[in-house]
Amino acid sequence: MDVSPQDEARPPALVKRFWRGDWLIWLALLVTVAGPFLLATRDAGAPGHHDRRLVILTPHHERIRQEIGNAFVADWRARTGETVYLDWRTPGGSSEIALFLKSEFAGAFEYDWTTRLQRDWSQPLAHAFADPRTTDRSSPREWAARQAFLASNVGVGVDLLFGGGSYDFQQQAEAGYLVAGGAGIGLLALRDRHPDWFTPEVYPEAVSGEPFRDRDYRWMGVELATFGIVYNRDVLRRLGIAREPEQWVDLTDPRLAGRIAMSDPTKSGSVAKAFELIIQQQMQQAVANRLAAGEQAGAAEAGGIREGWREGLKLIQRMSANARYFTDSAAKIPLEVSRADAAAGMAIESYGKATEEFVRRPDGSSRVGFVAPLGGTSLSVDPIALLRGAPEPRLATEFMEFVLSPRGQKLWALRPGVPEGPVSTALRRLPVRRDFYTDANRLYMTEPDARPYAQAGHFVYHPDWTAPLYGAIRFLIRVMCVETHPEQREAWRALIDQGLPGAALAAFQDLSGFDYDEVQRRIVPILRGKDKLVEVRLARELSAVFRERYERARRLARDGRNRP
Repeated sequence: MDVSPQDEARPPALVKRFWRGDWLIWLALLVTVAGPFLLATRDAGAPGHHDRRLVILTPHHERIRQEIGNAFVADWRARTGETVYLDWRTPGGSSEIALFLKSEFAGAFEYDWTTRLQRDWSQPLAHAFADPRTTDRSSPREWAARQAFLASNVGVGVDLLFGGGSYDFQQQAEAGYLVAGGAGIGLLALRDRHPDWFTPEVYPEAVSGEPFRDRDYRWMGVELATFGIVYNRDVLRRLGIAREPEQWVDLTDPRLAGRIAMSDPTKSGSVAKAFELIIQQQMQQAVANRLAAGEQAGAAEAGGIREGWREGLKLIQRMSANARYFTDSAAKIPLEVSRADAAAGMAIESYGKATEEFVRRPDGSSRVGFVAPLGGTSLSVDPIALLRGAPEPRLATEFMEFVLSPRGQKLWALRPGVPEGPVSTALRRLPVRRDFYTDANRLYMTEPDARPYAQAGHFVYHPDWTAPLYGAIRFLIRVMCVETHPEQREAWRALIDQGLPGAALAAFQDLSGFDYDEVQRRIVPILRGKDKLVEVRLARELSAVFRERYERARRLARDGRNRP
C-alpha cells in the first residue's frame, strides 16, 4: 500500500487511528446503503411458524387487510389446523399495480421464452405477448408469443389481485395476467361448488350497465363501490357556504378556490372512474334535454353525447381550478378534508364514510359529511382475481371463497364486535351479495338504511359512450389540469377577481380541438399504440396548448380590470 508524504510525517499510532476511522466511515456508508435491502429480505410480518403462505397484491388499506386477513386465517386454522401467513403486497394504487404486473410478467415470460422454449426475444415480442390486440393477423412470432403466454403457467410469485376497479381488472384479464382456473381452482371451481352464487339474485353479472363479474370468470366483484363528495362542514361555514354539496357542480363554486382536494387520475383508477361518471352524467342530461325538446332518439343520443362530453370536461376543468393540488392517492383526499386542509373533495364512498365515522363526536355529530350525487354516480365493484402462475392456487381459491361467502361478506358491513363482524374496525363498505341485505343483517350493519341496489336505478352507465375513451379521459385531465395546474389556478383566480367576465371565461374553457370525435380520431390511437415516445410528445404539445389558453384567459381578465 502506498503511503503519502503526509502519512510518512505522522506518528505510526496516528496513521493507524486515521485508517481505522476511515474504515469505520466506509462501513457506516455500506450499512446505510445496504441496510434497506438486507431488511427487505426479512419477513418481519410473518409468524414464527406458518404452514402455508399466500401472496396478495392489493391497494386496500391496512384496516381492510387486517380484518379480512385475520378472519380468514382464523377460519382456516379452525377448519384445517394449519397456520396461514398472508403476505400482503401494496405497491400503491391501481396504476402502480398495473405497472408492477406489466413489468413482472414481461420479465417472467421473457425468461420462459428464452430458457424453456429456447427462442430469441425482441422488443416487439415484449409488447405483443400481453396485448389482446395481437391476433393471427399479426406477425407469426408475435402471435406465437401471445399463444405461448396464454397457454403457460408463467407467474410472478403472487397469488391474488384483491381490490381496485372493474375497468382495471378487465384490462389485466384481457392482457392474460388473470385466469379463470378450472380443475379445482379459481372462480370456475367456485362456480361449480356454488352454482347458486352465480345468479342475479346473489352475484349479478351486471347492474345498471356496470359489470359486476367477468363473463369468462377471470374476476368477480367482492364489495360495492360508489363515488361522491366528502366535505368539511366547519370549513364550508367559514367560507360562507350554508348549503352542503349535493352534486358535482357544487365543487365549481368560486368560493372554494384553493379548497378542493383532488387526486391525479393517472395514478388512481378510482378517481379516473369518478371523472368518467361526471362526463356520463352530463351526457345523460344532454340526451334527456334533447328528447324532451322533441328530438328523435338517435339524433338526441348522438348530439347529447357530444354536448355532454364538452360540458363534462368544462365541469372537471372548473373543479380542477378550485383544487389545492393533485395528490397521488385517492385515500389522501378524506384525510385532507378531515384536517380542514380542504373544504371538499372527490372520494370513494367507503373512504368518505369511514372518515365521517372516525371524527364523529360523542353527541353523534361529525364535522365531515359525505354525499353520493343522485344521478351522478354508478354502482360498481371492487373485485378479486386469481393471477396466472399463482404459487398457491388452491389456497388462493379458498381465500376467494371465504370473501365471497356469507361469512366473509359480513365483515364489510357489520359493526365491530357483533357476531361474525369485524373485531376492532368498522370497514363501512357494502357487500356485493344481494342476499346479504336482510332484516336480520340490517340489525348489525353500520349503514342499516343502505339500499344500494335500489339506488342504482338512478344512474345507468353506458359503456359504449365513454369506455373506449377511458384512457383518453385520464390523458386529457393530465394535460388539461394536472400538468398545467399552476397556470390554470392563476387564470382562475384572475377570472374570479373580475367576476368571471364572459370573454375571459370562454378563453379559459376553450376546448376546440378536443371534442368527442376529434379525441377519438387523434388521441385514442396514440394511447393505444406501442410508442410511448409519441405519447410523451403529444402530452407535451397539448399541455403547451392549454398553458397558452390559460395565459390568454388571464390576460383578458387583467385587461378587463384596467378598462375605465
